[in-house]
Amino acid sequence: MVTQKIESILSDSTISEELKNIAGKVYGEERITPSEGVFLYEKAELGYLGSLANHIREKKHGNYVYFNRNFHIEPTNICVFDCKFCSYSRLLKQTEGAWELSEEEILNIVRTYDGKPVTEVHIVGGVHPKMGLHYFAGLIKKIKTIRPEIHVKAFTAVELEYMCRKAKVSYEEGLHILKEHGQDSLPGGGAEIFDENIRKQICEDKCTSAQWLEIHETAHKLGMPSNATMLYGHIEKFEHRIDHMNRLRDLQGKTKGFNTFIPLKFRNKANQMSGMKEVDVIEDLRNYAVSRIYMDNFAHLKAYWPMIGRTTAQLSLSFGVDDIDGTIDDSTKIYTMAGSEEQNPALTTQQLVEMIQQVNRIPVERDTLYNVITDYSNYDFSKEGLLA
Repeated sequence: MVTQKIESILSDSTISEELKNIAGKVYGEERITPSEGVFLYEKAELGYLGSLANHIREKKHGNYVYFNRNFHIEPTNICVFDCKFCSYSRLLKQTEGAWELSEEEILNIVRTYDGKPVTEVHIVGGVHPKMGLHYFAGLIKKIKTIRPEIHVKAFTAVELEYMCRKAKVSYEEGLHILKEHGQDSLPGGGAEIFDENIRKQICEDKCTSAQWLEIHETAHKLGMPSNATMLYGHIEKFEHRIDHMNRLRDLQGKTKGFNTFIPLKFRNKANQMSGMKEVDVIEDLRNYAVSRIYMDNFAHLKAYWPMIGRTTAQLSLSFGVDDIDGTIDDSTKIYTMAGSEEQNPALTTQQLVEMIQQVNRIPVERDTLYNVITDYSNYDFSKEGLLA
């Protein structure tokens, strides 16, 4: 099959020699260069990109698509930073649309999942000056007392940089404290675009690209894996996307600590960049495909279904994506407030399984570290009843 695909591309007179050479590299498992990555964005047709990206994802994962049973806690959307693309946060002086959960309210959210087979809690939010390192360390310890086995994935590098700075500790000291209290891994948020000039225009006052990368490298050294993201579809150019991915690819080569790469689409509702037009679904799929081709040392590529919608998430599974996140349980507002496709982001396990099966892929429930919990290849829901 691979030989037939190569023959098809190499014999296609409409495909340039440059693209044929890139295809040869991909099928030969040879890394492409930054200039070739930019060339893919600029010159490659969607079908060509899909063919290469799908080849990679099937070589890595066969026909499997991963998801997990998770829920989100967002302690507050009050934030000291003023990111131009953000529809979610509120400054301290703002009251409309702002929230700040008490510790007991947060713990009660965890308690609502007693007896339910969730495996992960994802904790991110605004950067609140009163919610510091030691507050969150104590909170995580209490969460683990309620649910000892749950995986706590918490705090973007933006939150962590501020926490450590306020607590006057190094990144290593701060992460060590959180790990000792029960934090297991880091999400990938706050990366946006690493190019310093772009970052200056869209999120000048929060952690720098170098700080983001240093925090994740430090976490990996401490045995705390993490995810990585990229915000695309705003003022960045293709070369900025490739530069961003290249920095992540280099760090992954050094630490091997990233679980997955997650391209995040800019949404233009109710933020300071609302005048910008969003990219279309074709560009979403092209971006997933180029990401899969370029990020050769990342095992997984995730499409966050609440952000792009179920249909696009299904399509993405033919463009390099092998993970569509989890059940979410209607507990995240970050993208719904920005105008995402899913305004009530919650799916049962059965709904997720059926969504994956509808595009002839095999659903696999995983834990945060991609250990397989349940393979749904031959699962009969009629015998087991509906699963949450």
